[in-house]
Amino acid sequence: MLGPYFFYIWGCIPEITKNCQDMTNASSTYLGIVGGAIIGAIVSWWIYNRQKKTAGIQDSTLKRIKELDENHDRILKKLEDFNIRHDITLDTITELSKKIDMIVEKQEKSNNPIRSDSSKITNESK
Repeated sequence: MLGPYFFYIWGCIPEITKNCQDMTNASSTYLGIVGGAIIGAIVSWWIYNRQKKTAGIQDSTLKRIKELDENHDRILKKLEDFNIRHDITLDTITELSKKIDMIVEKQEKSNNPIRSDSSKITNESK
């Protein structure tokens, strides 16, 4: 229905209509424009579709990277907490070791006063 009206507006196109002997150069130009528009639309659609798929893949990749980064931050926080607890435990063990050494020294001094005196005597007599 719109075909003949469309061809009338654009001029006679002998490649499409019969019994037409009008402007062949103009009709070839029109046919080239229409063909170029169709090919352009197909290429544009193909590029749009490809970019849409690529954007979806990029979004899922970015989401996965974000999840990995959050997981990495949690692991670093746990390691930091563990390091703090480890330092506290190490300090406590060091304090206990010092206290034990002091107690052992006190016990040695209290149990061996004679030995230390006798060793002095033996050293003096020589």
